[in-house]
Amino acid sequence: MSVNQNAYDDSQIQVLEGLEAVRKRPGMYIGSTSARGLHHLVWEAVDNSIDEALAGFCTKIDVIVHKNNSISVIDNGRGIPVGENAKLKRPTLEVVLTVLHAGGKFGGEDSGYKVSGGLHGVGISVVNALSEHLTVRVKNKGQIHQQEYRRGVPQYDVKIVGETEETGTTVTFQPDPEIFKETTEYDFDTLQSRIRELAFLNKGIEINLIDERTDTVATHMYEGGIISFVQHLNRNREVVNELPIYVEGAKDNISIEIALQYNDSYTENIYSFANNINTHEGGTHESGFKSALTRILNDYARKNNSIKESDSNLSGDDVREGLAAIISVKIPEPQFEGQTKTKLGNSEVRGIVESLFAEKLQEFLEENPAVARKILEKGIQAARAREAARKARELTRRKSALEVSALPGKLADCSSKDASISEIYIVEGDSAGGSAKQGRDRHFQAILPLRGKILNVEKARLDRILSNTEIRAMITAFGTGISDDFDIAKARYHKIIIMTDADVDGAHIRTLLLTFFYRYMKKLIESGYVYIAQPPLFKLERNKTVRYAYNEKQREAIMQEFGEGVKVNVQRYKGLGEMNPEQLWETTMDPESRTFLQVTIADAIEADTLFDSLMGDNVEPRRDFIEEHAKYVKNLDI
Repeated sequence: MSVNQNAYDDSQIQVLEGLEAVRKRPGMYIGSTSARGLHHLVWEAVDNSIDEALAGFCTKIDVIVHKNNSISVIDNGRGIPVGENAKLKRPTLEVVLTVLHAGGKFGGEDSGYKVSGGLHGVGISVVNALSEHLTVRVKNKGQIHQQEYRRGVPQYDVKIVGETEETGTTVTFQPDPEIFKETTEYDFDTLQSRIRELAFLNKGIEINLIDERTDTVATHMYEGGIISFVQHLNRNREVVNELPIYVEGAKDNISIEIALQYNDSYTENIYSFANNINTHEGGTHESGFKSALTRILNDYARKNNSIKESDSNLSGDDVREGLAAIISVKIPEPQFEGQTKTKLGNSEVRGIVESLFAEKLQEFLEENPAVARKILEKGIQAARAREAARKARELTRRKSALEVSALPGKLADCSSKDASISEIYIVEGDSAGGSAKQGRDRHFQAILPLRGKILNVEKARLDRILSNTEIRAMITAFGTGISDDFDIAKARYHKIIIMTDADVDGAHIRTLLLTFFYRYMKKLIESGYVYIAQPPLFKLERNKTVRYAYNEKQREAIMQEFGEGVKVNVQRYKGLGEMNPEQLWETTMDPESRTFLQVTIADAIEADTLFDSLMGDNVEPRRDFIEEHAKYVKNLDI
């Protein structure tokens, strides 16, 4: 056996050991093996192409979903190097695909990339390890190079399969069903949401999403970059400044882009990114931005006598009311912190963002006094409402956990003080509330009936929201406080269950409640505390046998089970109030037999846009949504 062959064997043993670890503990590398982890494989592959674009060598990326749910990511970058790796004595292409942390992103200034995306930095080798089959094709140096792998193991040496004058890389992979047992099917909307985001964050790059399963092609390219992103966020709203304020600059190899635009809503939407990674928990870049915004607007207001000497400064919340902003920084060595590793920790970034943004914002306000006046007026109105809200909020605070009288009178509380097992049903109407109170398990189930429809919080400031009796009852019952006072640790129930009728009014009440939770108690949803009850639509009775159906399909199946020619008494429930306590317990409240939907936020940006479309003042987006989705409605009670 030759020396070279021995070297090959040794390197292969190292490779297999590395990728075997990925297959044994995939969650460490891609977060989970659920649908979220499945889609993460695509992001790792796309991030490589985006890095080529950031380096100035790639202008177009195609992401193709094939009919068998395999994925191809094609770019026109330089192509992964195919020469021999000096250390491992194997082609660099193979090393990149089979060795963890191999690539042009780990050598600082001397590496192939000054800035690189990707949260974990393990990239394409992890995709290879978790794929049943992967093929890579590289176009460079006038040739097409190819290698195939099965579960991370090369099937042959890198070979030349053609000639070309083009450059670029194509990676095609089939996720391994042994790893992704839950699903191997890609969701178009999930893919499109992130691809659109990447196109916004990297102006001028064309990213095509091609779904061969449905013959759908979506092209995303935004010459305006994050300016277009902010306009996208505000597309259903009335804006205060027609053109977004845009700032860009660089210092110490850190580049900064900020775009912001005010709208007529009462909520702020700030999204921050570091190297294209959505920093959900904020960080130093976001802190620098907020600090500069508050300081400069107050300075300008004082200078122009918009705020009197005797008045206090506008708070950060005041100046951010109705603000949509994107903060994007590109950093050579990002440091991520926080519970989900999505909080930027680089201390030097705060000062750079704060000074650069402050200077540019000050210039903008001086040059655009009419817009500056509108922005300040909005902040001053927010300050007045904040003071009114502070007084109203006092009414929702419980003086102590033992003071039962502080709880709303119509709440039928549970006897348990253990929040982890306690649950509260938000029930539509007194009639259903009465049945629920009688049918519940008093030890751990609380009932809070609501009268009519709560306020649409999308169209109101916090002071008006807090004057709404039904909303105040919920805040007091939950125990968490609201807005600045919100504390998830004080939640009195770890299950908050929306239980409304299965009709149009019930759906509207459910949407109003979800809008309130999303805007003012989002942490409840993020912590997995919010659920939607699934009451049955039909009760079917034959002799003394009773069955329940939750939709038309189940009703038909049960009718077939009962058999032809048998007399079946079918009752269609028009509302929860038609059920007696025993039926409500058996179908909707008994933990042994009930069905719940847990409310989650898969994509905050899309969720925000949806709530604004459905619940905001602008009629056009709501009409468009209804027209687009009407075809999915099978049964409609009016």
